Amino acid sequence: MPGPKQPIALVQAKGAKHLTKAEIAKRQATEISAPNDKIEPPAYLSTKRRKQVFVIIARELVEIGIMTNLDVDALARYVIAQELYVKASKRLLSLTDSEDFSGLLKNQDKLFRQCRSAAMDLGLTISSRCRLVMPKPKEPPSDDPFDQFDQFER
Repeated sequence: MPGPKQPIALVQAKGAKHLTKAEIAKRQATEISAPNDKIEPPAYLSTKRRKQVFVIIARELVEIGIMTNLDVDALARYVIAQELYVKASKRLLSLTDSEDFSGLLKNQDKLFRQCRSAAMDLGLTISSRCRLVMPKPKEPPSDDPFDQFDQFER
């Protein structure tokens, strides 16, 4: 069973397939790519702190080539879920009696799951970034016949 179709840049970097220039051009023309020129915090991130966190994370994601304009709401949901998770955790740690412990723990767990799910979608976790790593392209073989002897030490 074949795996999901991969971007042509990834296929070329892996060096697994030998495609003609026409095949590469055709694949590049049919691949969908979204722009990343209008990445701004949405209005519902109403506090200055939320907007700052959004901008910091968005810059990092744009820099590594992951985030596009289509991901703005996903990042906003992550920022909100993370903030609520931190608040629930602080409240849980400050409880002195067990009156509301169970309910707060359930709430914290739900927020943690939301936060983790959004983080994985955005490539903010170690495991999700590992799946996004592009292999380095192999260097083409040299035309110099004596280059093969450079691997041996004298």
